[in-house]
Amino acid sequence: MKKITVLSGKGGVGKSSITASLAISIAEKHRIACADCDVDASNLSLIFGINKFDEWSSITTKEKASFDYQKCNSCGKCFDACHFKSIEMIDDRPLLKQFSCEGCGVCEIVCPSKAITMLPIDNAKIGIALTKYGFNIYSAQLNIGESGSGGIVSEVKKMAQDAQADIMLIDSAAGIGCPVIASVSGSDYAIIVTEPTPTGFHDMKRAIEILKHFKIKFGLIINKYDINDCSNIEDYAAANSISVLSKIPYDKAFAKALVNCIPIISTSPSYKAIFEDIRDKVLKNVIP
Repeated sequence: MKKITVLSGKGGVGKSSITASLAISIAEKHRIACADCDVDASNLSLIFGINKFDEWSSITTKEKASFDYQKCNSCGKCFDACHFKSIEMIDDRPLLKQFSCEGCGVCEIVCPSKAITMLPIDNAKIGIALTKYGFNIYSAQLNIGESGSGGIVSEVKKMAQDAQADIMLIDSAAGIGCPVIASVSGSDYAIIVTEPTPTGFHDMKRAIEILKHFKIKFGLIINKYDINDCSNIEDYAAANSISVLSKIPYDKAFAKALVNCIPIISTSPSYKAIFEDIRDKVLKNVIP
């Protein structure tokens, strides 16, 4: 299975909207599985008009500290060693702050009385839903107050990997943090969606650094290209031999499509050719 990841660096550039329409276009030629890997704020399913998943199951990608106070001698070494300040000393007794433990395990290592044990916790749920376009979308959601996004992204990709598909299309989170790195890891190609704004340009370059580090081929889509001068993005791409896959104009039809929970390719026929062109350019880099 070939993996194509869509990322942006900056949030709000239209990444998920573009992913949804691209998924429909690719599905016309290949069997695909769509993975929503923005597990902190998963919303790709909404664009496909899905408000209920067929199946949710709990997953565990993280551990948290558990104290046995019968063994604890209140030495305070766990308090001193906790880099995340997740332990506080109250009445000479170490207490773990709710939701704050990062599960690093240092407290367990330094405890001389073996009073601390790292225990796995259910920190997210993962689900599958069938879109009306004939392919599955795989998604996950963090439980309230939990963390561990990178590990959860890996679980979403593992589930999508089991699908009988030719291509996995991955919708990454915004930014360049752990969930993004987990999303692009192992990708055969990546698409960076950007916009002609100072922050869009800046964050695009940060996303490029990640892809270059992992030696992943990629191209750019300049969304809302006509809201501002995009020559700096095009000049940067030309100077660095980066392919500009498409320039998509600002269009209120995108907002209307989102309101109606329908990908733009299904509501505005004029966009069908645009996404077919993007699809063909991307697949040339993925499927020889």
